[in-house]
Amino acid sequence: MESELVKKIKSNPKYNELVTKRNSFSLKLSLFVLVMFYGYILVIAFDKELLATKIGDGVMTYAFPVGAAIIIISFITTLIYVNRANNEFEDLTNDIKKQALGDK
Repeated sequence: MESELVKKIKSNPKYNELVTKRNSFSLKLSLFVLVMFYGYILVIAFDKELLATKIGDGVMTYAFPVGAAIIIISFITTLIYVNRANNEFEDLTNDIKKQALGDK
């Protein structure tokens, strides 16, 4: 019986849509965050003076606000994914469940 349910779910076009949308969206966000992090590390590795430049009266460098911005942007991308997962992806999941369980 379980395999019948799995077959129903996998044959549902909305399931394929859900998997495609979710994977595509998570891949894009993951790449965005990885490029930010690795870009920051590469700048530190190859051009230390750029981020070591003092701001204002010489108390802080550019590295701190840039690093803080990367962390904040990472939280924002997480919030974006959670929001989309709770709305669009959850709606698709509920439709798939209704169609799969409603056929019994």
